[in-house]
Amino acid sequence: MRYRQLTTGTLALGVILLIDVLRVWLPGIITIFGQAASTPAELMGAFALGWFVLALGAPAVVRRVGPRPVTVVAAVLLAVARLALTATPGGRTQLWLATAGLLAGLVWLVGVAADTDRPVPGLALGFAVNAALHAVLDTVDLVWRGDWLAWLLSSVAVVLFVLGTAQPGTRADGVTGTGGVRAWLLAGPALLLAGMVALSPALARTGMSYLVAGDGVARSPLFGLAPVPVAVAGFLCTALTRPPRGWSRVYGPVALLAGAVLFALDRGDLLLPAILLAAVGLGACLALTDDASGPDSDASNASDTANASDTSNASARAARRGYAVAAGMLVFALGAVGYYSAYDLGYPNVAVPVLVAGLVAVVAFAARPVVHRLPGPFPPLRAAAAVTALALLAPVLADDIPVASNRDGPPERLTVVAYNIRMGFGLDGRFDLPGLTEVVERQRPDVVLLSEVDRAWLLNGGHDTLDLLAGRLGMPYVFGPAADPVWGDAVLSRWPMRDPRSLPLPAVGAPTGAQALAVTLDLGDGVRTAVVSTHLQPPPGRGPVVQARAVADFATRYAAGRPLVVAGDLNTEPGDEAYAEFTDAGLTDAFAAARPLATSPADDPRQQIDHIFVSPGLTPGDPVAPRSTASDHLPVAVTLTLPPR
Repeated sequence: MRYRQLTTGTLALGVILLIDVLRVWLPGIITIFGQAASTPAELMGAFALGWFVLALGAPAVVRRVGPRPVTVVAAVLLAVARLALTATPGGRTQLWLATAGLLAGLVWLVGVAADTDRPVPGLALGFAVNAALHAVLDTVDLVWRGDWLAWLLSSVAVVLFVLGTAQPGTRADGVTGTGGVRAWLLAGPALLLAGMVALSPALARTGMSYLVAGDGVARSPLFGLAPVPVAVAGFLCTALTRPPRGWSRVYGPVALLAGAVLFALDRGDLLLPAILLAAVGLGACLALTDDASGPDSDASNASDTANASDTSNASARAARRGYAVAAGMLVFALGAVGYYSAYDLGYPNVAVPVLVAGLVAVVAFAARPVVHRLPGPFPPLRAAAAVTALALLAPVLADDIPVASNRDGPPERLTVVAYNIRMGFGLDGRFDLPGLTEVVERQRPDVVLLSEVDRAWLLNGGHDTLDLLAGRLGMPYVFGPAADPVWGDAVLSRWPMRDPRSLPLPAVGAPTGAQALAVTLDLGDGVRTAVVSTHLQPPPGRGPVVQARAVADFATRYAAGRPLVVAGDLNTEPGDEAYAEFTDAGLTDAFAAARPLATSPADDPRQQIDHIFVSPGLTPGDPVAPRSTASDHLPVAVTLTLPPR
């Protein structure tokens, strides 16, 4: 029993460290190796897939050298890379450290698979504990924090992982069973579905935020992380307990497929049922592949146990498990690259999670039911309760609830900041919340309009960037989805926001979706100001004229004569046809007196594509584009004097 507990615990720790590395490596593909919308998506995809294809050679190395030396060396390299990422300053060093850690983690998985015929408990605990920790840390992993506590906790995890891997790995019965191939094959697809849907804290909070506002927009929620303990409990209870027999086994595959379909519908109000169904279904599917059984289960198992004494057969079984986990991780890479590259290449991607869920469902349901199943290394209910208790800390410790309230009387001036935050990643490729917060706070804004807001994309590390910034700025938000329910634009305000509306914009050949988000600021004593946040997406080789016209028309109709502000990354410069759509609608460029005012790229600004337009009656002053490398754009800020009452 001690052996199985050690093996399971070490596997869970390794999975946690590997996911930490992936949360650094995946964003590095588009922020360091390439640049989204400028570097060809095919090139970035080839770079990503190449390392997973390379890992397919690991089973041959394990078979020739032996699993133990390969596993120990790969575990040490994974641990060193994970710890070094906490200290790296970003840039190419960060990318190659993360790449080395990824490759070491893949080889480590292959080595572990060779000696482990029952991976489900370790995989399930790794996925669940990582999700619980990610929620408690408010979706900002230890690797991005860099303080003494992050170093301490990271060091403890790394040391325990290496020590656990270095312990002798001889089973109590002296043999390795014949099972585990299906379970190892599902490790990669399960990791993808857990990170995208089933166990994503950021997605859970985003789903809660849609329940607050309705009408297709989202608002700051109360206890947004509350669904995470429910998802973790459902996942672990179904993954660690014995599945039903007969046709009742179908409930897991059906629940997983239903959750994936709801997620693929791209509706914010369906995110919570998608998460809960996917969590329960994914756990049940893993349990169906947990085929560890006693020697008396049936004649086939007895025969397999006898064959286990044959060295050649044992080596072949180990190789099959190694190839299975390597192939499963390749499915992870194909699914992630295929899903997110669609936003650059322009093809529909909703089928990806459904297809991956279908693969998991088919493999799980086709697994042979086990008659006499061996007990797991940990009591299922106790293990589930312990991890769920950890997840329950998240709504208490990590949920900030900013509240806007009217001050005494309406203000004379409003300071407006518009900022394309590039999903929270700076020019160095690091997740830079402090940099974003500092440059915005320096302007002392009353209202902030954000573009390229990411709330749960696995490709970007699974952060809820909007909620994190709102908490640090002390400003509640309204969010309008563009590409999908978790990527779009937002308005944050120190004044109450009323009547939010979101208008989907025509794509006209642009790969990424776009929208216009309108809110009304309640400034007190009946004074109202309309604010519209948008991010125009130009079609290939042309300007965003059609979208600019749609935004200008929508904004002026929404304002209905009230003072109006339209701002964001408009991807058009003064003198362009799209720029003229706003001035022709009667709006004024708030930066006209300060031109030229370049805002992109942030390290060498040459393009004037971030704008604030205002209606007549609003008098702009103090226009500025403060320097910062916390994004690839500079923020733009202006102080507006309100018309006299």
